[in-house]
Amino acid sequence: MRPTGSEPSGSLRTLLRGLPVLVGAAPEFDPDHAPDDPVELFVQWLLYAVEFGVTEPHAMTLSTVGTAAGVAGPRPSARVLILKDVDALGWHFGISSASRKGADLARNPAVALTFYWPALGRQVRVDGIAVADPPPVTAEDFLARSEGARAMVLTGRQSEPYSDPDEISEALAKAHLELEHSPSLVPVEWTSYAVRADSVEFWQSDAERRHRRLRYERDGDRWSTTLLWP
Repeated sequence: MRPTGSEPSGSLRTLLRGLPVLVGAAPEFDPDHAPDDPVELFVQWLLYAVEFGVTEPHAMTLSTVGTAAGVAGPRPSARVLILKDVDALGWHFGISSASRKGADLARNPAVALTFYWPALGRQVRVDGIAVADPPPVTAEDFLARSEGARAMVLTGRQSEPYSDPDEISEALAKAHLELEHSPSLVPVEWTSYAVRADSVEFWQSDAERRHRRLRYERDGDRWSTTLLWP
């Protein structure tokens, strides 16, 4: 018997096909006038998203390659993180090495980042290698986090199973006390990474599906660009 309120799969398919897409206010984008460095263009697009009022424009999907219990061979894994900085070294983010993504990166540093701003009809894809930042950068990144975020990292339990919410409350209380006694504490498992891009693709939507796609590919210390079919 179908649960109350559920719909047959055909109805859901019809619903999903009927939802509007590509309704964002696509800005002007002329690939012929794009800068030579993808970092410069990314920063332009990011700042435009901030000024436009896009919600959490610095949110990004980090995709890693790892293993899964009971599954043979490598498996991709994705989650949404917050971008911390972009500079000549790459796209920066911070994670705990005790997490699944931390374990993935320890085995295979190849990653992909995806930014999507539907309100602007824009997407950016970054493929590259995650390289650990120097310790001072990692420390600065961790200490800039809110107290609650730092306390949760200090529990050292991310992604572990639990059966009672009191376990979390007790671990957090202990972590907050630890921070109170050592406010500059940076746990050894915290790591800031910079993604050194091998390729970066900028995607600008078009309602008629004539999307504009510009891919940058690293060529030594320089970049080459290619226009891609929609």
